[in-house]
Amino acid sequence: MVDMRTTSRLAVAAVTACAALFATAALAATPTELGGTVELGATKSPVIAPVCPPGVSTSNCTIILTRVTGLQTIRDGSTYPTKVTQRGIVSAFTVGLAQLSTSKSTQNSIIHYLDTTYGGTSRVALTVLAPGGGKKTQWRWKVVAQSPIYHVEPYLGSVVRIPLATSLPVVPGDVVALTTPTWAPVLSIDLAAKSFAYRQSRQSNCNHPPASSQAQLTLAENVSYGCDYPGTRLEYSATEDLYPLGTVPVTG
Repeated sequence: MVDMRTTSRLAVAAVTACAALFATAALAATPTELGGTVELGATKSPVIAPVCPPGVSTSNCTIILTRVTGLQTIRDGSTYPTKVTQRGIVSAFTVGLAQLSTSKSTQNSIIHYLDTTYGGTSRVALTVLAPGGGKKTQWRWKVVAQSPIYHVEPYLGSVVRIPLATSLPVVPGDVVALTTPTWAPVLSIDLAAKSFAYRQSRQSNCNHPPASSQAQLTLAENVSYGCDYPGTRLEYSATEDLYPLGTVPVTG
């Protein structure tokens, strides 16, 4: 696994201590206020770099997510595997990115096409969603927190863990989704339909890539996740640092 963290743990601790002394009106979670860590979305199937299934042609190898927010609804039979059950902060996320070809020249050609067609290089972000109200059949979700957008093209063919510069607060009932404003090869396909499924932040033309961006990138944006994809696994998880039960974050 590739880890984008380049700062030593000692240096991070020193920066955190200084921030705790001088920051005001900011969330200041100390180690004694945190109650362990959970990996939202983790099931018995690990996050992997997707590959095209044997016998599937290139034209039918639909492993690329384009210009949407995707939410895993079933993983290994577990519903909403990224659902938050205890208050905390999301401090990192993990994403599996497919190698598009074993041939460097072919991969470069594919990347050029995707960059040109979908508005830029491969990028991802983490999106925290809360139920958006309305009828259950509308599958509405509202953005309550959003990470920066990360350029991940250098990590194609690997599983990369991305620490967040600013942690995202989460509360029970929230779910964590993966957003790409451009494209990202993050889908494992042709899996058991009853065991795996995800939904996209749109409700029409579901069998084709969106003609324009449908990614949820704005706080409070509330949309329907009407496009359902059984038998597909979205390769991501998120690391949540928990607050102990009965405690609340300290604010300066």
